[in-house]
Amino acid sequence: MPLMWAATLVLLAGYAGVPWWAGAALLVVALAVYLRAGTVRREPRTVLPPVRGRWMALTSPVDGVPSQGSHAYGQTYALGLVAEPGGDARPDIAWRPLSRPPEDFPAFGRPVYAPADGTVVTAHDRRRDHRSRNSWPWLFGAVVENTLRELRGPAGMLGNHLVIDIGGGDHLLLGHLRRGSLEVRRGDAVRAGQLVARCGNSGACTEPQVRVQLMDHRRPLFAAGLPIVWASGWNGRDGGAGLPETWRPVVVEAPESGEVPAGQSADGADYAGEVRRT
Repeated sequence: MPLMWAATLVLLAGYAGVPWWAGAALLVVALAVYLRAGTVRREPRTVLPPVRGRWMALTSPVDGVPSQGSHAYGQTYALGLVAEPGGDARPDIAWRPLSRPPEDFPAFGRPVYAPADGTVVTAHDRRRDHRSRNSWPWLFGAVVENTLRELRGPAGMLGNHLVIDIGGGDHLLLGHLRRGSLEVRRGDAVRAGQLVARCGNSGACTEPQVRVQLMDHRRPLFAAGLPIVWASGWNGRDGGAGLPETWRPVVVEAPESGEVPAGQSADGADYAGEVRRT
C-alpha cells in the first residue's frame, strides 16, 4: 500500500542522510494501517444481497477472517461474488487462454443493488475494465501486478466503487464495478434494493465480480472492516440470516410480484426477497 512504499523509500533514503527514525516511524504507521491494529469487533449488521440470480462467493468471512487475507482497506469481512449460472457458462481457471475479455464472464454487466438505505459519499467511476486474470500464469503474476496497483491507493485495488453511508457510523462499499455504469453520484440518497451500478472487472480482481464490505469509515485506507449478514430466511443451518460459503452457489430471488424489495436498512424494515442454497 502507499504508506508501505513511502516508508520503504524513506528508509532507503537513510543512505542519503535522511534520519533513520523518520522511516521507522512511518513504517510503524503503515503497519498499523495495513494490519489494522484495533480492529472493531461487534455483532453483524443485516443488509440485503447486492445481486440477484445464481452467484458464488470466491471469498467469504464464513470460511476465514480476514476473508481477503488482510485487514487493510476495510476488507476484514469482505465478500467477493461471481455469477455462477452453471452449465460451464463461467470460464474456469486454466493454462490457456492467458486472459479473456470481461464479456466472456456471466457476471459482467449484471445489475448491482444497494444493500441498504443511505447516502452515497464516494462514487469512483474512472477505472477501465481489464481482461481476466484467471489463467495460472496470470495468477502467479498477479502478486506483482497488485503490488503496483497499490501505488494508486484504494481505487487501484477496489477499482470503480461506491461507498454508501448507511447510518450509525457504518459505510457500505460495493467494488469492482463496471466503468460508466454508476446510476448514482455523491450526495444521492439511495433505497435498499435500488439499482446503483453494474458488475465490472476493475481493480485487483481475477474476473468480473462484486465486492461487498462494511466499514467504520468512508475512506477504505483508514477504515476497519465490520461484519455483515444477508437478510432472509437462511444461513445454511436454521433458516436465519447469514452469508454464502466459498465455492457454494446460492440463489438470490427477487419477490414474485416483481417489485423492488424494501430491504432491511437502518430503520429495520423487512426484506421481501429470499436467499436459498443450492
